[in-house]
Amino acid sequence: MPANSWPEKDSYQELDPLNSLLSDLSADEESMLETDPVSLTSRFQGRRRKAALVLTFVWSGTIALHLVSWASIFILGLTTILGFHALVVVFTKSRRYPKEIQGDLPSVSVLVAAKNEEAVIAKLVKNLCNLEYPGGQYEIWIIDDYSSDNTPYLLAELEQKHEQLKVLRRSAEASGGKSGALNQVLPLTKGEIIAVFDADAQVTPDLLQQVIPLFQREKVGAVQVRKAIANAKENFWTKGQMAEMALDTWFQQQRTALGGIGELRGNGQFVRRSALESCGGWNEETITDDLDLTIRLHLDKWDIECVFHPAVQEEGVTSAVSLWHQRNRWAEGGYQRYLDYWDLILKNRMGGRKSWDLLIFMLIMYILPTATVPDLLMAIARHRPPMLSSITGLSATMSMVGMFTGLKRIRQEQKFPLSTYFLFLLQTLRGSLYMLHWLVVMSSTTARMSVRPKRLKWVKTLHTGNGE
Repeated sequence: MPANSWPEKDSYQELDPLNSLLSDLSADEESMLETDPVSLTSRFQGRRRKAALVLTFVWSGTIALHLVSWASIFILGLTTILGFHALVVVFTKSRRYPKEIQGDLPSVSVLVAAKNEEAVIAKLVKNLCNLEYPGGQYEIWIIDDYSSDNTPYLLAELEQKHEQLKVLRRSAEASGGKSGALNQVLPLTKGEIIAVFDADAQVTPDLLQQVIPLFQREKVGAVQVRKAIANAKENFWTKGQMAEMALDTWFQQQRTALGGIGELRGNGQFVRRSALESCGGWNEETITDDLDLTIRLHLDKWDIECVFHPAVQEEGVTSAVSLWHQRNRWAEGGYQRYLDYWDLILKNRMGGRKSWDLLIFMLIMYILPTATVPDLLMAIARHRPPMLSSITGLSATMSMVGMFTGLKRIRQEQKFPLSTYFLFLLQTLRGSLYMLHWLVVMSSTTARMSVRPKRLKWVKTLHTGNGE
């Protein structure tokens, strides 16, 4: 998920489509948002102050738990609630999705925002131009975001060879990063379904035939396919990412089966045009356009489905440093959506099930890692075990169960030999060790945002074209 361009100061330019959405969402609320565009864009201001307030609340609340007599009862009660929710998630049956579409096939526009992608662009175009879709009702748009390498020349040659391919060249003055590129090309597209891929994506020819039938349910506003790591065998980090994506997709499927939140992951996302337009397009004031769009789709009463099959292959980052920078962008973007839309979430815009699911996810993924630091410090100072150990243990157990089950679902077989189960177990243990980096990433990102939000440009992940 490439980051968008990011201003040095915490101030933003006007976003007309997004303002329209927020104004519509606010129409029946008293004094929730002003109709003045300047007031509307203020929703995306003050993230530093909001993050500092959350950090202060979490730290002071955790320290207070070590000082009050009823803390153990509170932690026990919270662990029980989370444990019950975890059992429901684990034992919920995932949805069955339609395999064929009834009636006329919708047209599809495939979009790729590319910047300096000479290593992978030819392979990408060849792959996307070989998709199987009855009637050929799909088009491919590559948005060249003012590349400085050979990407423009390669695209010019490819455009002559492939009828479906269309290229939009952005100027040096164009802003908004990936979101800006997608917003710029959207009026030129014709598809009823908009598919978005990264430049290193590789998919199977029947991708559209498998995904498009899911849009037959009218409330489905978007579909996210599983991200598979093409170079998973390279080293510890890429193997960990493979297990992480299995865990992520499993959680998404279980959450949606419960009526909870399905989330977009940027690469391999499909969005209904009417849903995208009702949400105001892609938000150019966030560093993770997919996570921001996720929240706005749900606030606008759309559902998002997530599937294991088909999958989109992408290159995983191969070093700890690259992983650290990438995950920090993801963590900050995920945190931003709570800071930006907290009032709409608390006012139950999405409905009870989705709001509850989102708050549980926030507690486990953001609040708990942040609270771990003061919890450990107080435990050391008072010579006692950490108070949050039961919740942390529950979270780790859920992660292992989900990772193991997700790895099984990737294989699709009904039965496995005993040796394969041992392989899944080994991959789960290694993946769980790898996932510990999220504790550091989440806690440090939350603390840093309250002091100094990152100055991010469109920092694309380096693609080498070496993934198999």
